[in-house]
Amino acid sequence: MKRIAAYFSKTELALWLGSVSMITVSSVVFHGGDLLSFAASLIGVTSLIFAAKGNPFAQVLMIVFSLMYGIISHGFAYYGEMVTYLGMTMPMAVISLISWLKNPSGENTSEVKVNRISRSETVFLAILTAAVTAVFYFVLRSLQTENLIVSTFSVATSFAAAYLTFRRTIYFPLAYAFNDVVLIVLWAFAAFEDIKYLSVLICFIVFLVNDLYGFISWRKMQHRQELPAI
Repeated sequence: MKRIAAYFSKTELALWLGSVSMITVSSVVFHGGDLLSFAASLIGVTSLIFAAKGNPFAQVLMIVFSLMYGIISHGFAYYGEMVTYLGMTMPMAVISLISWLKNPSGENTSEVKVNRISRSETVFLAILTAAVTAVFYFVLRSLQTENLIVSTFSVATSFAAAYLTFRRTIYFPLAYAFNDVVLIVLWAFAAFEDIKYLSVLICFIVFLVNDLYGFISWRKMQHRQELPAI
């Protein structure tokens, strides 16, 4: 326990404990203590704090979270979220795990080496994201997905975030932050119809704060890794 406390900064521990507290209270008050949603939220926010450290274990937790979130999404007929997380985010988390394990920062195997992508790859990502989003739009429409347009935006931001995670760039937490905003809107619609989904909404508000911190952390990590050796 002391080793874990020493691994994370006081800010990171405060962020994690605050996030867990909000998730716990919202789960009990609005979701009647639903264990699946509660467990998924805890695993998700823990994944984010490890991701902020560039630790490959974050991807292991993301694989588990994707599976659980896919089941939750199915319960509200958010087939876009279900297909996205089970068919895209979870497999990409597996690929990202392999990539992060293969690219440690020097001798520190618990921290991934930050990567930069070229402008041409950025253009490629934009084109690929547009193509994937277009395909998913018609798939989701055929499945009669609730809130189709917002769900389609979720696919776009999720795909871009998953790709940037695999490529180990500092912008992947920022892409996930955009995805969080989309999901906040998506689950706000759900919470309006059924109050129990307010806990999922609060979960993604917590995720947004954590992803923004993750972006700040990765910028610092990139700067530190790129300092010339003395």
